Amino acid sequence: MKPRDLLDLTLLAALWGGSFLFMRYAVPDFGVVPLIWLRVALASICLLPLLLMKGQLGALRERAGAVAVMGLFNSGLPFLLIAWATLSITAGLASIMNAMTPVCTAVIGAIWLGDRLDGRRSLGLLLGLAGVALLAADKADFRPGGSGWAIVAMLLATACYGFAANHTRRYLQGVPALVNATGTQLVSALVLLPPALWSWPERMPGLGPWLAALVLGVACSALAYLLFFRLIARVGASRAVTVTFLVPVFGTLWGALFLGEPVTASMLAGGAVVLLGTGLATGVIGGQRSP
Repeated sequence: MKPRDLLDLTLLAALWGGSFLFMRYAVPDFGVVPLIWLRVALASICLLPLLLMKGQLGALRERAGAVAVMGLFNSGLPFLLIAWATLSITAGLASIMNAMTPVCTAVIGAIWLGDRLDGRRSLGLLLGLAGVALLAADKADFRPGGSGWAIVAMLLATACYGFAANHTRRYLQGVPALVNATGTQLVSALVLLPPALWSWPERMPGLGPWLAALVLGVACSALAYLLFFRLIARVGASRAVTVTFLVPVFGTLWGALFLGEPVTASMLAGGAVVLLGTGLATGVIGGQRSP
């Protein structure tokens, strides 16, 4: 990659890694649904004018159904699941578990689209699962106050992302990237508006949580999507997906620096195994990269 592309990749990883920090910080004040509605609504406000300026609103209307499905599974549902999970687990652990997304994508692609899983990719899938088992070994407590269900929520979020990626390959090939990005945020904002209003906090959150919500929507969603799609256009999807390896680094770093979250040996070991499995499953390590 050229220096500009490496800078974009690092900034994107820092933004997506920071999203776990901001959710963990703000969700106790806003609640899960209001915070995520603010995130997708602010992103929509930023992206919709760009869509109109490029004259791509018609493309969004033509593929509204498929974009709506992607919006629910690529933004609405996983954002809710991750925000709820951060009530019980650290931002660093959430960001590491989120690295299972390419593994889930490969599994769903094999089942749904018939993608071939050779020995190397199958080994990657098994390693990814082993990494999650290491991460959850001392945390999967399903008693009241435990973090077991939060870990399940994170895995469901990665499954949502995996479904959305394969849905895009199946039904949204050739659709402009800005249409997909704007549509996903707009659909999620419309769907989440009623429950967000119903569950809006009685006590108005302070300035800090509001700033966190603003950064989540404008920087971690709108700007991050633009960076990601620019990377895909400049260096290709197979190189852009390597951001997966950097997001847990930043997620763990931000959580330790700003929230004082501990970085344990089990997190480092489990995270290393998850990332190794992800690299093998996607072909970034040891073979030709998968789509």
